[in-house]
Amino acid sequence: MSKELIRPDYLFEISWEVCNKVGGIYTVIATKSLYLKSELKRHHILIGPDVWMDTESNPDFIEDPHLYSAWKAQATAEGLGIRVGKWNIPGKPVAILVNFKQFITQKDEILTEYWKKFGVDSLTGNWDYIESALFGYAAGKVVESFYKFNLSPADKVVAQFHEWMTGAGLLYIKGTKLPVATVFTTHATVVGRCLAGNNLPLYDAMGVYNGDAKARDFNVLARHSLEKHSAQNADVFTTVSEITAAECKQFLERDVDIVTPNGFENSFTPASEEEYEQKRKVARARFVEIAAAMSGEAVPENSVFIGISGRYEYKNKGIDVFIDALDRLNKSDFEGKSIQAFILIPSGNNGPDKELVAKLNGNGSSYETRTSHYLMDPDYDIITRRLNELNFRNSHGDKVKVYFIPSYLNGNDGIFNMPYYDLLVGLDLTLFPSYYEPWGYTPLESLAFKVPTLTTSLAGFGLWVRSHYGKEHPGISVVTRNDSNYNNVVEEVVGRVKEIARLTKESRKVYMDNAKEVSEIALWENNIVYYKEAYSKAIEKVISEKGAFPESRDDKSMQYIKIDVNQPSWNSVFVSRHLPDRLKGLEILSRNLWWCWNESARNLFRTMDPKAWQASGENPIAMLDMVSLKRYKALENDEAFVGALDAVMEEFNAYMALKAERKSPSVAYFCMEYGLDTSLKIYSGGLGILAGDYLKETSDMNTNLVAVGLLYRYGYFTQILSSQGDQVAKYDAQDFMKIPASPVRDASGNWMTVSIAFPGRNLHARIWRVEVGRTDLYLLDTDYEENLPEDRSITHHLYGGDWENRLKQELLLGVGGIRALRKLGLNPEVYHCNEGHAAFIGLERLYEYISKDNLDFPEAMEVVRASSLFTTHTPVPAGHDAFDEGLLRKYIGHYPPRLKIDWHTLMGLGKINADDPNEKFSMSYLAANISQEVNGVSWLHGKVSQEIFSGMWPGYLPEELHVSYVTNGVHYPTWTAPEWKDIHAKVFGEEFKTHHYDKSCFEGIYKVSDAEVWNVRTVLRKRLIEAIKDKLSNPAATNHYSPRQIVTIKDTLRDDVLTIGFARRFATYKRAHLLFRDLDRLNEIVNNPEQPVQFIFAGKAHPADKAGQDLIKMIVDISKQDRFIGKIVFVPDYDITLAKLLVQGVDVWMNNPTRPLEASGTSGEKAAMNGVMHFSVLDGWWVEGYKPGAGWALPMERTYDDQNYQDELDAATIYTIIENEIAPTFYKKDASGYSPAWIEYIKNTVAMVACNFTTNRMLTDYINQYYQPESVRTAGLIADDYSLAREIAAWKKHMRREWQSIGVVSVKKPDSSYTDVSLGNEFNAEVVLNIGDLRPEEIGVELLFAMTDSKGKLHIQEKYEFTPVELNVDGVARYQAQILPERTGMYQVAARIYAKNQLLPHRQDFELVKWL
Repeated sequence: MSKELIRPDYLFEISWEVCNKVGGIYTVIATKSLYLKSELKRHHILIGPDVWMDTESNPDFIEDPHLYSAWKAQATAEGLGIRVGKWNIPGKPVAILVNFKQFITQKDEILTEYWKKFGVDSLTGNWDYIESALFGYAAGKVVESFYKFNLSPADKVVAQFHEWMTGAGLLYIKGTKLPVATVFTTHATVVGRCLAGNNLPLYDAMGVYNGDAKARDFNVLARHSLEKHSAQNADVFTTVSEITAAECKQFLERDVDIVTPNGFENSFTPASEEEYEQKRKVARARFVEIAAAMSGEAVPENSVFIGISGRYEYKNKGIDVFIDALDRLNKSDFEGKSIQAFILIPSGNNGPDKELVAKLNGNGSSYETRTSHYLMDPDYDIITRRLNELNFRNSHGDKVKVYFIPSYLNGNDGIFNMPYYDLLVGLDLTLFPSYYEPWGYTPLESLAFKVPTLTTSLAGFGLWVRSHYGKEHPGISVVTRNDSNYNNVVEEVVGRVKEIARLTKESRKVYMDNAKEVSEIALWENNIVYYKEAYSKAIEKVISEKGAFPESRDDKSMQYIKIDVNQPSWNSVFVSRHLPDRLKGLEILSRNLWWCWNESARNLFRTMDPKAWQASGENPIAMLDMVSLKRYKALENDEAFVGALDAVMEEFNAYMALKAERKSPSVAYFCMEYGLDTSLKIYSGGLGILAGDYLKETSDMNTNLVAVGLLYRYGYFTQILSSQGDQVAKYDAQDFMKIPASPVRDASGNWMTVSIAFPGRNLHARIWRVEVGRTDLYLLDTDYEENLPEDRSITHHLYGGDWENRLKQELLLGVGGIRALRKLGLNPEVYHCNEGHAAFIGLERLYEYISKDNLDFPEAMEVVRASSLFTTHTPVPAGHDAFDEGLLRKYIGHYPPRLKIDWHTLMGLGKINADDPNEKFSMSYLAANISQEVNGVSWLHGKVSQEIFSGMWPGYLPEELHVSYVTNGVHYPTWTAPEWKDIHAKVFGEEFKTHHYDKSCFEGIYKVSDAEVWNVRTVLRKRLIEAIKDKLSNPAATNHYSPRQIVTIKDTLRDDVLTIGFARRFATYKRAHLLFRDLDRLNEIVNNPEQPVQFIFAGKAHPADKAGQDLIKMIVDISKQDRFIGKIVFVPDYDITLAKLLVQGVDVWMNNPTRPLEASGTSGEKAAMNGVMHFSVLDGWWVEGYKPGAGWALPMERTYDDQNYQDELDAATIYTIIENEIAPTFYKKDASGYSPAWIEYIKNTVAMVACNFTTNRMLTDYINQYYQPESVRTAGLIADDYSLAREIAAWKKHMRREWQSIGVVSVKKPDSSYTDVSLGNEFNAEVVLNIGDLRPEEIGVELLFAMTDSKGKLHIQEKYEFTPVELNVDGVARYQAQILPERTGMYQVAARIYAKNQLLPHRQDFELVKWL
């Protein structure tokens, strides 16, 4: 190397392990950077993947917003997601982290280009390959962008790419034709590692292997192809040892240009002999303490401590040799010193052994164990299995004791609690008898810490010692190893242990000093020169191809750019009002939504200032800001008002005092929206209104429930109709100072927040609290300065943005919601997902149990499922949120390692077929899989939901699924008119006021006089008509009607006419158009001179639902016709306030959805609370609610398959019922001026319908059916350190392992082809199974008799359970059942077996079913 080397001006080094510790390459690059920084300084730039997905800062990376800030802005403008800063290692080199996940959606196009340009075959690449390739691609673009922005043609630039994972970056640079010299370094070939890892002879037979063919055999063709083409296209190709150089030549078909051995940084070894001795003493004492605790035996003072460490590659790392050598040593005639052997190999574990920890803490236990941590799968652990085979029990008197430490020794493993290097010095010998070790850092580390070691000739470092040390080296033994001398290697290891054991104190020092000396041949100060040579050769290659680099750098013309003044940085500051002391109660009342369903509080606010109350939209917080100081002073001195305030406060305080008496079970309730009051616009439709009603009921019934949602800046839209009747969505930002939500602050007064790791950044959310009476609702809000603009908008709109934004919202609700509860110190017993949007709560809760309580994934699933409930509101499969797998990898790709599972298992939680990349991940499937209980929201919807989820449990018919229902209800105090409340209070009894009552109390309505009922209905209708006329008088709200039309409407609309209401979300399945199928007939109805009818329509269509908007436009257009003007009216901007007026004021509430697409529907229930009859298709709640004489119903069954014909028939039926039943009954007035028959309908509606559809009944059902039972079951599962959860998980694991081995010997069942089955004659059925090691009672056997309906669907008629009657010694079990059919007919008969255990809550809790 006498030739002068060309030094690069800039060196980019790209690796998956920059700021991302995965393996040894991290250490290689980190330590090497120290020796490059002295020459290149800031011009040595390391590029790594931005894969840190934790809310805590990446400890390896220090972001520097000022470093290359101008270029970073340019790169961001180019669409590159990067972070610039320093790698937090000695020397702190410049590091750029690249967010490659933004390219996932473009993966197919990107990988296709690599095929076209370079022949890289990515077709078989899995997601690990795809992510690596995209990282390389993104890194290449980063180098290109940096070069073009910062550098000139005179700059000599080298880009070094480590391993196949970065190869796409090298190829990208090649494709740009930039004068950037490329170096590709492989540390181990893909094919070589596969051959070694699959127990195939690598070295003796290397010449016969074809790299491409073997890659195809091992299904790693994509990785191999990328590695091969990267090597072949690089200007310079390097590897770490002569061993891998031979692999490269054979498998990658290119000779290595130069071997670049790894180096070692000596700075973190003890600086002095005194420091070394002290560290060795501490480490040795810890080894002694752990060994004594684990073996239950005192450790002799002269014991020899030996160890093996590194990755868990059983054969490649020589772990097999290590264990077999210990066995021979233990069984040999070796006498003298005790051998204490530690296997320091990280493996999947569920935390430290708690009994061992307790013993180490001095509990006096006699507990013994060979393994320090709970292995995730001990039955399949190779080390454990081999130790068991060799009968290594650490028995008293054994010469050799073995301890398996399957944890990373990072200082907080729970047992040693010391870093690896601090423990390493305490060993007397390390053994690394590797079979496949391209370099071998572990023996080098031992030598650096003066610990004698052993390696082999198949380790790059071993060969390096042989060829570069040149003297005797007692500190390291390099054992010759090949494909056929395994036993010799074992004997050499045994000999090495004996050799070390025989050393005297003096000779030991010689060995230790030699170890340190040998390590110095691999110091970076000696090995860096090989890398410098590689960089020089690469630059020479560029010069030979593109010509010499220009000497002058002044090749850019001077640019004068006006520097813009930056924008001010605004932040939010709250300035609050200050009320007089006597009126302080108003502030308290305004902040608790209790006021919105209590008339005393509402009246109090109204009397303060009626105009301000109306102008504020009946929002007391906004109104208090509108009231003048003069008025406050007057109110302060108004004894009547102050008296009324005191009375309301006394009522409120007495109500709130009961909050302290709330009892178990505690429940967490998650929903995307809550319709509580118009003052808090975080709802859009039925789901939100239902959730809002539910919270109010939990408050009234004093249920121990806390709710979680999102606080939207814009909430739902305000509806404006154009003059043509087109809907225009207007979004008004909520003023957070005028909503009933308050910041949640910690003890120091700081606003409490939660964080979620997003790609390349953290998402932060503030926590707000809304007091809903006694129930707290916590809302998360991202719209503040801490977040990036694209993240601030996450909580701008309910269900807003694209699918990526929807995913962000649902992650915030699920993951952020759980973290918010924990931040608040809340740990509810039961978790209720109201719709699938919140299903990510399951992932976060699983992570909690796995990371904090040392459960494995199946055990954690038992606990999470037992304490979770999923309520679905969606009646069609397409209505369930589902996300593309690529998008999920971007945001939750870090969850599998957190949950200690693979990606396939995670995808299986949300897919029917986890292997199908085209199937989307369903949030409803996820919610169902993490919930023990699933329910629909009406009886019919429960049946529909069984069909929707049937694909999840193919072993059962839909009707068998454990998917039940709780029919929705409405909050009586919210929706019932004050006039009715006064009457009901008198006749419903005292218990009704306590919210704990028997629903029969509603029959008290029959005690009310007909006249009083009629008068209330008249008052409410009049109030509605006046409100509509008033609303239409506002020109800003009524563009859809001309001034002349408004005048006509106001003159025509009457308060003494039968009024039918139709108001809801406008979607096509709700069939708002049905009434208008025959306009001539409709004209006859509305303009009947004796029995006129008027229709009030209101509702919004989703801004993206063009068909729904077209329905609104059609109704508006028809309502303008001369014959319908003022008889059919569309009232704009449907909201809670208008809804209350409508359900209280109309006479009939009409609903005509396409059956069975109405999951429940609650608007009709609200009307029923007010004695308003329901007129609807028998769908949703009305299937259960309809009672003759208490409303009207269209037939349940379809007459036509053609929906158009069915619509025509249903419309005709509606006209007929209105003409012949509804209108005549309403107008059948007697001498007293009202219709007794109509009043009978009203009373029946209240007594027979309303009583069954309150949230009081609904919440009671949830408590009795779900909350209470789940609470009890969960308590049982978690008792005694989760013993029952562990037992069930272990049983399921055992059953899954044995299930495929169950053999069917014979089945005897009814079959018309062979056997006559007649009514009354018993048939003896028999099933014989080979069940192996299973017990007969663990397998259920049953026979099903089913019939097919007209649609071809099977329905079970009879089910017969078999009884085990015999089990022979060969594991063959005989099951029998007596079959006695009850009815004649053609049956379909099938038998099945299923996993059976009385500890399971229901059959679908475990998926194992097999049809025979």
